[in-house]
Amino acid sequence: MATTKKPAAKSAAAKTPKKTEKPRITPDMMLGEAVSRYPQTIEVLFKYGLHCIGCHVSAYESIEQGAMAHGLGEKEVKKMVEEMNKKI
Repeated sequence: MATTKKPAAKSAAAKTPKKTEKPRITPDMMLGEAVSRYPQTIEVLFKYGLHCIGCHVSAYESIEQGAMAHGLGEKEVKKMVEEMNKKI
């Protein structure tokens, strides 16, 4: 008697379409990149005292580095980045 093979069952992950992830700002993103990609985040930076928009260092300094150079602590940086992500 000949047996026929059943096709392998697809995993649950294969059946579920992938969600398109929303772009995300991270503390290690360069300030200049964040501002040029997401200009709507500028008001958040201003709120925290970072007026780095035209600064020549913004192309080479991360959000975290810039924030800490302006006296923000880790908790404040985290909160600021969360607020920036809500804007995008």
